[in-house]
Amino acid sequence: MRQIVLDTETTGLVPSEGHRIIEIGAIELHNRRPTGRHFHHYLQPDRDIDAGAEEVHGISAEFLADKPRFADVAREFLEFVGGAELVIHNASFDVGFLNAELARLDRSDVPSIATVCSVLDTLALARRLHPGQRNSLDALCRRYGVDNSGRSLHGALLDAQILADVYLAMTGGQVNLLLGEDSAGQTGEGMAPTPHVRGDRPALRVIAPSAQELAAHAAYLEGIDKASDGRCLWRTLVDPERQLG
Repeated sequence: MRQIVLDTETTGLVPSEGHRIIEIGAIELHNRRPTGRHFHHYLQPDRDIDAGAEEVHGISAEFLADKPRFADVAREFLEFVGGAELVIHNASFDVGFLNAELARLDRSDVPSIATVCSVLDTLALARRLHPGQRNSLDALCRRYGVDNSGRSLHGALLDAQILADVYLAMTGGQVNLLLGEDSAGQTGEGMAPTPHVRGDRPALRVIAPSAQELAAHAAYLEGIDKASDGRCLWRTLVDPERQLG
């Protein structure tokens, strides 16, 4: 499963009023692990930046004066996201701006983002999981223990990286199944070495679950599946023919 966690910064709030994207940051996940591939560009919007927007992201028109325009990076961007699921917090905002930029290109082959990839809105997911609570990215970082201490200002690539951590925690809990090891299988700094089982130890006793325990487990997985829109990974492992969208 290939996913692209994406964020944008803009000149203002409403694309229909001519506001433009000035930064795109996106990182790639494959089977819920970062691949190291990312897409990041600052963009020249050919218009002023609202004062309120600049206070949020800290990006000035002077800084963007020599940056490429969206049209200059559109092919690279579409190749990067094509065929993936976009993971975006408050997706209607970012997708609305991306669609407005695509419309300016007048590309009949890609009239909208929906023609090249699917979209998962983590804000909608968080509202289902935590109804009646604050579900901003900062609030979710506090709830799931994700470090966002470097986020004094918004930045698209930094926010995409933070959102990836939040999304993995929100949908899977434990992200790294290799406890005590990093993704390359090496013992991480400050971690205890992985213990090895002695070959002469007695055989472990296997206790089969009762019918009641199996039913309770199935009901628990069903609850996870409903809360995550059919994305319960454990059910996928139990049923290999089941595919995640």
